[in-house]
Amino acid sequence: MQRRSRGINAGLILLLSQIFHVGISNIPPVTLATLVLNIWFFLNPLKPLFESCLSVEKCYQQKDWQRLLLSPLHHADDWHLYFNMASMLWKGIHLERRLGSRWFAYVIVTFSLLTGVLYLFLEFALAEFLDEPDFRRNCAVGFSGVLFALKVLNNHYCPGGFANILGFPVPNRLACWAELLAIHFISPGTSFAGHLAGILVGMMYTHGPLKKIMKKCAGYSRYQDSYQYGWQTYSEEIPRNYDAYTAGLSEEEQLERALRASLWDRGTSGPSPPPYGFRLSAEEEMRRQRLRRFDHQ
Repeated sequence: MQRRSRGINAGLILLLSQIFHVGISNIPPVTLATLVLNIWFFLNPLKPLFESCLSVEKCYQQKDWQRLLLSPLHHADDWHLYFNMASMLWKGIHLERRLGSRWFAYVIVTFSLLTGVLYLFLEFALAEFLDEPDFRRNCAVGFSGVLFALKVLNNHYCPGGFANILGFPVPNRLACWAELLAIHFISPGTSFAGHLAGILVGMMYTHGPLKKIMKKCAGYSRYQDSYQYGWQTYSEEIPRNYDAYTAGLSEEEQLERALRASLWDRGTSGPSPPPYGFRLSAEEEMRRQRLRRFDHQ
């Protein structure tokens, strides 16, 4: 593994421009700290890439376990950094606002460590099962494994809608698997085991015991994620049919519909269309129109 070239870092410049375009004040603190930390280690690496990458040979056989901490924070070149951190920017904004900064920081640290451990296990299993020792020497760096875990988490909270993968619409619940295959179809040199490890860690959190274990380790006696929407509180423990509230739309599509509905209400005094996600009966619609006429008298 070679060190990146010391030239004009176009990927880094593009990443910084994207961060400033979003606005530093609009980026939650843990997401911003993660971006800054990765950029800092790209410009000032603690160790060369070959001494930071994660492999069975280096970690397990040579007992160099510090690589579990170093590997996610180092990137092969500026474009590797750009694609990972651009993805982190958008996933972090959505998830940190939903989970809260403290819990999101806990998730980032836990996912980083577990993704590395599971990557080592997968590479060791492949080496043993296929009797191919080269798998023990495969060395990986980068934050992309953690990003795949966050993608599973993000899609869990937004199950409706579709993602565009290589021009094909894919349901959000399957998007991480489609993206896993697409990335390795386009760029075969990337770490398939590292990305797969991230997906498995995300599924351990959303469908397995990881979330409860994290809550117990953090000192919570009872798990209850609550999100405030105005005066109402929704608990994650209560199963809900999200499509009944969102009409199967992603968060971005919901926001777009909400903005259109708001502009419609401001720009006309006539009856407005019903909100997306449910329909009003004829009687309720007539009552709504009478109330609207009364308000304008």
